Amino acid sequence: MATIVGCICTSHIPAIGGALAKGLESEPYWQPFFDCFPPVRAWLDRVQPDVAVVFYNDHGLNFFLDNMPTFAVGAAEEYLNADEGWGIPPLGLYPGDPKLSWHVMQSLVSEEFDPASCQRMLVDHAFAIPMQLLWPDKGSGPRASVPIAINTVQHPLPSPRRCYKLGQAVGRAIASYPEDLKVVVVGTGGLSHQLEGARAGHINKAFDLLCMSKLVDDPTALIRYSIDDLVETKGSQGVELIMWIAARAAMTGSVTKIHSNYHIPISNTAAGLLVLENRDPPQFM
Repeated sequence: MATIVGCICTSHIPAIGGALAKGLESEPYWQPFFDCFPPVRAWLDRVQPDVAVVFYNDHGLNFFLDNMPTFAVGAAEEYLNADEGWGIPPLGLYPGDPKLSWHVMQSLVSEEFDPASCQRMLVDHAFAIPMQLLWPDKGSGPRASVPIAINTVQHPLPSPRRCYKLGQAVGRAIASYPEDLKVVVVGTGGLSHQLEGARAGHINKAFDLLCMSKLVDDPTALIRYSIDDLVETKGSQGVELIMWIAARAAMTGSVTKIHSNYHIPISNTAAGLLVLENRDPPQFM
């Protein structure tokens, strides 16, 4: 049976891709952010996941305002990362696992979720930058990925509670997959930030750190917040926390925190990183 080895939650700020492309990792502005990733890569080298299931939000590359599914699951043989206009060099193709994708979708539909199925899918910086941060050498990464897009652009947005239930359903789908696979779940986005309006540049460090703490030991504490609560507390783009919530919900109950980091600001955004390992996953055996 498939096993979830752990989850990684990380920011996906477009400026990170620009810094990587320009080789700025050792610059004083960037170094505190990039220095937090070697322990994560060491953990990945130890657990050796076969597949990455990635919760992320599309920013208009694959979906736009006239066609914005609440949840969408990639079911392609491969996923292309293309130019979005940020000046980030496209990172090419990422291999998919259609068999696992269709299993996840069948399981979600049986639990009364209605995801869009995407047999062709472009993946933007919210997917590609975390993959680049975690596996700088593509050849050393997982053999395949399953992208799951959650709408954070066009209201109404799914609530934290709904995204938690989605993550649980995805975890159960992986648990029931008959092949012997090791899966790492990735949630990308945030943390607190707002890119427009009178509150542009808004960062709420105290609430970000609270969320990171709760994700370790008490993730259901976060599902009492509404989307409006997150906008007010974390900024309009701070709703990206729902990807972290979904990724954590896919895990079994008890986890061990392997590594975390919080750094502000990166391009007017709070940058966070959290790595959790499944402590006792009997139902995934």
